[in-house]
Amino acid sequence: MVTITQADIDAVLLSFQETPGVVPDNAFALLYLEREFKATREQAVQQIFWGRNEYGVDAFHIDPQLKNLYLFQFRWSEAQILFRVPFQRLVEVGMDRVFGQAPPGLQEEQFFLQLKGRMLNYQGAIERVFIHLVFNGDPQEAERSMVYEKLREDLESKKYLIDQFFGKPVTMVFQFLSAETKKLGAIAHQRVTHRYPLQVAQTLERGGPGGEVMWVSFARLMDLHAMFKEMNYRFFERNIRASLSEDAPTNRSLYEALEKLVLHGESDPAVFAFHHNGVTLFAEKIDKEKDRFILTEPRLLNGAQSITTLDRFLRDHKEDPALKEKEEALKELWVMCKIITDARNEFVLEVAINNNRQNPVKPWNLHANDMIQLELQDKLREDLGLYYERQEKAFSNLTAEDLEEMEIKEGKAVEMLKLAQTFLASDGELDKMSRLQEVFEDEKDYNQVFSPERLRADSKKIILCYKVHYRLTRLIREIMEKGEKKYAYMRRARNLLWALLCQAILNDEHLDEVAGRFGRNLAIENDYVDHLAKLASAKARFLISAVVEKEPYASKAADERYGFLRTKAIFEQCLDQGKKKFDWTMKRLI
Repeated sequence: MVTITQADIDAVLLSFQETPGVVPDNAFALLYLEREFKATREQAVQQIFWGRNEYGVDAFHIDPQLKNLYLFQFRWSEAQILFRVPFQRLVEVGMDRVFGQAPPGLQEEQFFLQLKGRMLNYQGAIERVFIHLVFNGDPQEAERSMVYEKLREDLESKKYLIDQFFGKPVTMVFQFLSAETKKLGAIAHQRVTHRYPLQVAQTLERGGPGGEVMWVSFARLMDLHAMFKEMNYRFFERNIRASLSEDAPTNRSLYEALEKLVLHGESDPAVFAFHHNGVTLFAEKIDKEKDRFILTEPRLLNGAQSITTLDRFLRDHKEDPALKEKEEALKELWVMCKIITDARNEFVLEVAINNNRQNPVKPWNLHANDMIQLELQDKLREDLGLYYERQEKAFSNLTAEDLEEMEIKEGKAVEMLKLAQTFLASDGELDKMSRLQEVFEDEKDYNQVFSPERLRADSKKIILCYKVHYRLTRLIREIMEKGEKKYAYMRRARNLLWALLCQAILNDEHLDEVAGRFGRNLAIENDYVDHLAKLASAKARFLISAVVEKEPYASKAADERYGFLRTKAIFEQCLDQGKKKFDWTMKRLI
């Protein structure tokens, strides 16, 4: 790896000061190409997109002797977060711009003319495409990011464009590189295009409003299972949730049906297709051959319960002689199958949502793959080694080996809904804490709860406030023991108590010490429970009673009309009391 200093960058910027839009990243790219590949200044200048671009390709280089094409993103920084937007642009539009056909009438930039011209010159020679993200930070830390894992998988699904351009299978390698530490990413993700055969019968084709294509047919369940066995849960990444519990009624029924059909032969396997709702897939590309499809980069949009239940059935009975005798019956399990292709991400998500209606789709399921959710997952893992369960039931599907590989240290997960309530509690938004479904359905409310500001919050302080919900029932009971009638309203003040305890925690003069002791994991330490009990009894209890025992709330409480306890207004009045009695200021988790 090359050595580049700030003085080197400054010298290049000075020499290119007349070039419009030049940024330090351009100087970084120039020096890197010159020193890593021994390119002349004139050659390197032609291989850089000067300024910022919308396509996620900052520079390129072709080495005909090694038969390699290199595509680069450069950031003169240690911050891996700076790659997130350009990486997303590379996935969304960059790969099509480089390896696909430019839209009619589009005037190609000089950079892309140079790139495509060079690629055409060496079209027959190139065997590998390297996509390198070069910066000054820690590549191994970037490799562990869920954001980059998701984007990398999206990028890899575009590899078929590379194969199409070069007219042959070409290996794609993705890697983070550090020019500062000379470190490489932990893994060079070598990628070949995944193509799977799918036996089909009686196919129909239907066009969509934006050029989308849907094939409807019958497919063998074992062919779909074979895709899952190779791709694992990546096969479900376009789905809106992971598989449901084994005890879910649909999964129990399916498991029992497999036992009857396959093991006991109680009915003909041909009836399986009549009883099954069918599955839906998306594929980047479909090649039709006689009685089968060849699917490029398939993803299951609906049907995860069927595939995971079949997998569990096969594992449970792998030593059962009856299963080995009934292999032909397994091959005759067919399901109705819809396969979507030539569709944008938004269209695919809409299809996934509407094809999962047989199991209720909750509003938070639709946000599982939002960038802010991926970023929060990275934050909690990087800061504390905690798993953030943004996708329903995802944590229960992980093995001990998965958790170890992800460097997760905790045996339970931070849940999306409880984290949303924690953020709302710290904001004093009591009414919204009781209306989570509406919060996730309202774009404005959702964006306020999961704003980018949350990424700046100290993760330990988030966990301190998050863990309050585990012991709220006990804290309320202990307050009521001080006066059953006096504090009868506390049963309805759960969210108010949570919100005030957040303020008590965040206003504590010993906050950093407490966070260091109790904010690093999800364990409910006795000492932390005692700490919360003292805050609840000595502070929150008095603030609530000071407000509730005065009008207009006293008469409402006397009539057991407790709706006011779930309003932001009551929180604000209690907070005003906290400012007077304890010198509190409003603190939010940002």
